[in-house]
Amino acid sequence: MSRQPVSTDQAPAAIGPYSQAVRSGSLLFLSGQIPLDPATGQLVQGDIVAQSRQVFDNLKAVCVAAGAGLGNIVRVGIYVVDLGDFAAVNAVMAEYFDAPYPARSTIEVSGLPRAARVEVDAILAFD
Repeated sequence: MSRQPVSTDQAPAAIGPYSQAVRSGSLLFLSGQIPLDPATGQLVQGDIVAQSRQVFDNLKAVCVAAGAGLGNIVRVGIYVVDLGDFAAVNAVMAEYFDAPYPARSTIEVSGLPRAARVEVDAILAFD
């Protein structure tokens, strides 16, 4: 099995011992993205909508670096610290994806790195 890391400076650098994404065969496994501004490395200020948009922008940048786009994503995992933010995150996701939408899970967690309110990971399939 081959594993090729994918990275870009258009998304935040990994803050631990992991890759932004890893390609294996026709699949790309995208690590969780939190709402960090790739230019500053700082958490974006604002509400859950602003944080969610930054997360999806970061995921999109990694997809582009791999030679694909958000339309190639087949599964999304969303982690929120408050399920009360579910509708707002849903609305932002709808801005970034078209039907047929990827499979998805949304899980409430007790905390995320850097006190982020949302984190998203994904699996992408190359055509």
